[in-house]
Amino acid sequence: MNQNMTSQAPFTLRGRNPDVLTCIANLSNDEVFTPPEFANRMLDTLAEAWAAGHGGANLWADKTVRFLDPCTKSGVFLREITRRLVEGLKDEIPDLRERVDHILTKQVFGIGITRLTAMLARRSVYCSKHANGPHSVARSFKTDAGNIWFERVEHTWVDGKCRYCGANQATYDRGPELETHAYAFIHTDDIQARLAEIFGGNMQFDVIIGNPPYQLDDGGFGKSAAPIYHLFVEKALDLEPRYAVFVTPSRWMAGGKGLDKYRQRMLKDKRLRKIVDYPKLYEGFPGVKIRGGISYFLWDRDYHGPCEVQTIWDGQPTGPAVARHLDAYDVLIRRNEAVPILEKVRARGEPTLEARVSSRKPFGLATNFKGKPTPAGLKQPVKLYENQRIGWVERSDITVNAEWIDRWKVLMTRVQGTSAAVETKFLSKPIIAGPGTACTETYLVAGHFDTEAEAANYAQYLSSRFVRFLVSLRKSTQDAARGVYAFVPDLPLDRAWTDAQLYARYGLTQEEIAFIESQVAAHDDSTPDVVDSDEDDDD
Repeated sequence: MNQNMTSQAPFTLRGRNPDVLTCIANLSNDEVFTPPEFANRMLDTLAEAWAAGHGGANLWADKTVRFLDPCTKSGVFLREITRRLVEGLKDEIPDLRERVDHILTKQVFGIGITRLTAMLARRSVYCSKHANGPHSVARSFKTDAGNIWFERVEHTWVDGKCRYCGANQATYDRGPELETHAYAFIHTDDIQARLAEIFGGNMQFDVIIGNPPYQLDDGGFGKSAAPIYHLFVEKALDLEPRYAVFVTPSRWMAGGKGLDKYRQRMLKDKRLRKIVDYPKLYEGFPGVKIRGGISYFLWDRDYHGPCEVQTIWDGQPTGPAVARHLDAYDVLIRRNEAVPILEKVRARGEPTLEARVSSRKPFGLATNFKGKPTPAGLKQPVKLYENQRIGWVERSDITVNAEWIDRWKVLMTRVQGTSAAVETKFLSKPIIAGPGTACTETYLVAGHFDTEAEAANYAQYLSSRFVRFLVSLRKSTQDAARGVYAFVPDLPLDRAWTDAQLYARYGLTQEEIAFIESQVAAHDDSTPDVVDSDEDDDD
């Protein structure tokens, strides 16, 4: 094969099936390969924004633009950028070999997250894991790495944790035979100096784009893994590129461990120009289970204004994109259709249930706490609602909120959700627990009352579609902590509220009612679970 054919191969033959980047398995649910089709949607969004900000100019016809993927895995972003530039620069640089060499040596840069992914990315972009090898389509590189860099980086341990990413030393302080997962882009105090060290010279990138690693397991086998994707985004924005485009899990919009400051930063940043959201499980990345879905955003350094929000469901927009200011609330309201409903509710200025619902461990007992199987032998037995069972505990053993024991209570499970692609219930059925009862942290005490009637009315209120819809606006995962109730009005409990009464109270239109009921399914049995006090139950 002559040299010209070798240079053309990765671009002119791309249409042949299968594309290898659609066939490789993901590293894990935390380090996910971006499907080529999804990467191209992000690049289309980028090109549209570039044209809007440059008098209609074609981004791919500009030989001066520099692109960086700071967390490259398969190399799909760099490959697709290169493919577009090869086509767009035909007139500017007619010779194919010269054009490809210019693009690969002057315009596209990447930082591998592991040694393996760096080699994979070079193979995708240079057609060789050696950028200066005989099979590489680039001709001017002097090193194996070319512009796709990887070197082993070590964590910086302080009191058993990495000061940059929070990794657990016991888990990630590894020998040279294992990856450290200390990602170079986020393990630095001076990102500009770090890039100069990696690529040589003062590097200013016009576009930073990527799909960062999502989290690091701190040794809890996935149960207490901490997100790290926001660290990549923050470092990228600190560099102030012309544009930043990232795909990440969407749970930052309303929750996520350690993401409060990041969420505040993003919601207040008026340079956030567009968000495209995929709430449905598996839709953005088929076969990858990311609770809360995924989304990508475009950040525009020279833009200042509302952000355009678009939701994709079953491959189609749910409606027109809507430009809105994201900091109207402390969480991002994902569906545009929900905003006017929430505004009507909030306009009344009513207190919310966040003040009524308990925090975790309402009686100070952990989920794995097990009481006695029967009340036999206990001086003052208290019925205990545990994880999937009933136990008994001595009254004197409950030292937290002991005054609630003899009140009527409404209990809600702290974790609520299924493995289904679409969540439709959002809250479990309430449990009415009579006097003489308590619970472990499997449950929250959603409210405590003097009378059974108040508890019953409250339980019915929590079962309504209206309440569960408002909860859904703040609930991005299975976790139904106290904060998810912060949009729900705390109404008088002198009646059993129905959805019809609630819709009328807040002046909802038929279209708004239909939207709520399309999102929230009725409970199979609208009657709350009622559990008698221990005086009436000898189980």
